[in-house]
Amino acid sequence: MSDQERRRRGCLIIIGGHEDRDPDGRRTILREVARHVRGGKLVLATVASHQPEGYFEDYQRAFADLDVGELVELYVEDRAKAGDREKLSVLDDAAGIFFSGGDQLRITSQIGDTGVEAKVRALYDRGGLIAGTSAGASVMSETMLVKGSSSETHRIGDLHMAPGMGLVRDVIIDQHFAERGRFGRLIGAVAHNPRVLGLGIDEDTAAMVEGDTFRVIGSGAVYVVDGTDVTYCNVAEARAECALSMHDVRVHVLSSGDEFDLKQRRPITKD
Repeated sequence: MSDQERRRRGCLIIIGGHEDRDPDGRRTILREVARHVRGGKLVLATVASHQPEGYFEDYQRAFADLDVGELVELYVEDRAKAGDREKLSVLDDAAGIFFSGGDQLRITSQIGDTGVEAKVRALYDRGGLIAGTSAGASVMSETMLVKGSSSETHRIGDLHMAPGMGLVRDVIIDQHFAERGRFGRLIGAVAHNPRVLGLGIDEDTAAMVEGDTFRVIGSGAVYVVDGTDVTYCNVAEARAECALSMHDVRVHVLSSGDEFDLKQRRPITKD
């Protein structure tokens, strides 16, 4: 991708789940979403949920006094509907789209390689905002984590991944990170392909990606797992039930205001 293409693309706000939506709270992440749409139309895509009832009303309350010109819902009941003119028209003139939580496989299986996905990509390519929380965060990478045990040492066979939307390249994303003890499974994902960086995002926390860098916002942390300099890994030889062994893994922990260069794989030093 050329530098010109990177500059033309918009912003990704990748949220670890359970962002503050209390109308009386700080709503740091939702305020950033509103700032990027600049009074324009925001589409709430509830595609990830099998039962989307209540999501839209919840976000209506959360965004009510923020600078969002119009909040509309997009739900795709089944894949056959993803090309309907009525569904596609919801994305017309949108300044941003926000993918809510649920099951990330529902997003890719319902809208992958459809008119809806094409509209999402077009929005991003023309400088729009793409935000996603929980499942809506995982789906943004080329390969997404679908399933794996939490709160325990990673077992080599205990990991399921699938193709994501690929809006951000060379990373794999996990959400609800510290709260659900997902450090082991993110390291396991990086062990399968050290070319990718692992991003573990806490609840009420987001990585805001613009170009080749991201900045952390919210109340928690973003963990970056880098396998570039790994000297040993047993993922290819050991039995599926064996615990993962991997040496010389680099980990960065970033909190609000910290920035990271995805191309150089380094935190950005503050002046």
